[in-house]
Amino acid sequence: MSANPQNQSFTLDKLFDVSGKVALITGAGSGIGLMATQALATNGAKVYICGRTEEKLERVVEVYGKGIRGSIIPITADVSKKEEIKKLVNHISEREKCLCILINNAGIELHTQQVEAKSAEEMSKNLFDDPNETFEMWTDTYRTNVPQLFFMTTAFLPLLQAAHKHNDNFSGTVINISSISGIVKTSQHHFAYNASKAAAIHLTTMLANEVAQNGLKIRINSIAPGVFPSEMTASESDDQQKSQIPREKYEEKVPARRPGEDRDMANAVLFACSNQYLSGATIVLDGGYVLSAGSGP
Repeated sequence: MSANPQNQSFTLDKLFDVSGKVALITGAGSGIGLMATQALATNGAKVYICGRTEEKLERVVEVYGKGIRGSIIPITADVSKKEEIKKLVNHISEREKCLCILINNAGIELHTQQVEAKSAEEMSKNLFDDPNETFEMWTDTYRTNVPQLFFMTTAFLPLLQAAHKHNDNFSGTVINISSISGIVKTSQHHFAYNASKAAAIHLTTMLANEVAQNGLKIRINSIAPGVFPSEMTASESDDQQKSQIPREKYEEKVPARRPGEDRDMANAVLFACSNQYLSGATIVLDGGYVLSAGSGP
């Protein structure tokens, strides 16, 4: 029996279609960047992966680039430098008519602190007198987690705008990987990191607004993950460049009673890429962590 033609646009392959799309993902050697790479390349996208370590990128291609509908192509670059970003733009421009999907994922967290205290003196000692808590550390955290979102997005605007022309009205899309750390009211023992992620979320909103005001066919959104396995949260990765977090570690900390999994992130990435009505939004993907921890203003 033939399928009902009235329902054809509601099949999964139509709703979440990224086949033939050109994507660029920063920080794609492991963690969330690798999850996004797998989600897109497995479903037919041509994915350029970017990072500072060539060996990690080549390992991604070796392990995950075979037998898939799409492809994975490594490019070594440091996206904290404008001249490197310009080279990246030129590299993509020489090979592609457009860029359909840009995922800005690279980020760092440098230092944690003891915030609990029984007096003002103890709290000041914990936070101010900490020798590792410096202006330089704050600057380095902010520099990696915020400006690259701005410079990567603005540098690729022409290629992102061209996606609308070359892909049957598919609007170019930017996904900034932020964090629920930029939303919750608690410092989570790392003020600098949380402040930088709050800035990243607001920067996403501002970019989305200005792009829309100028009439560009580009959607800019943010995914704010809770705890997902990565080299940042688990300190290391295995020979498949995957990290592991014990499930029981978060049984009492997250309503979902577990950390996020690869498929959770893949779902969110495919949704944000394919939904043409999503713009200026922050998708909170945290197993209910913000619900229990409470958000800031």
